[in-house]
Amino acid sequence: MDGLKAALVLFVAALLQLSVLTEYRLFRTASIVLVALLSVALLRGSMFGAVAGFMTGLLLDTATLGTLGITSLLLTLGGFWIGRYGETTARDRFHAPYVSVAVVTALYLFGQLVLQFMLGEPAPAGLVAHGVPGALLLNLILTLPVYALIRRLFPPLELGDRIREVRLLG
Repeated sequence: MDGLKAALVLFVAALLQLSVLTEYRLFRTASIVLVALLSVALLRGSMFGAVAGFMTGLLLDTATLGTLGITSLLLTLGGFWIGRYGETTARDRFHAPYVSVAVVTALYLFGQLVLQFMLGEPAPAGLVAHGVPGALLLNLILTLPVYALIRRLFPPLELGDRIREVRLLG
């Protein structure tokens, strides 16, 4: 059931991203899809986040007619690592969604630049350098309402259904 809910939430986020946010110049750098994906991955784990990231990236790549695989790769990596972060240390901490969104937003933009450069496509570094602070700010503003909604849709698992937490030895 979580997979179906996640698919619906991420599909609606992708529609909102592509149809509404890209139309307004101020919000073009914001990524509600990234914030929603990281929220789901933080609450449900690394494998769930990786699969959700791949499927969402594939949806975005096909909808924008971009180079197939760039967004899928970046969102898969982001979903996996933030899911892993949630499994190991920070699922219930207040700062976890904000740290996750800040780190992955910056890495996502730089990863997109590097992949476009490696594929021989135009990769304007100045655009990324000027866009990172704006994207960070807008994504951090979006984090509070999006994470609150997704936490309501994906409540913490009961003890019997709980994801196996990683125990650190030492």
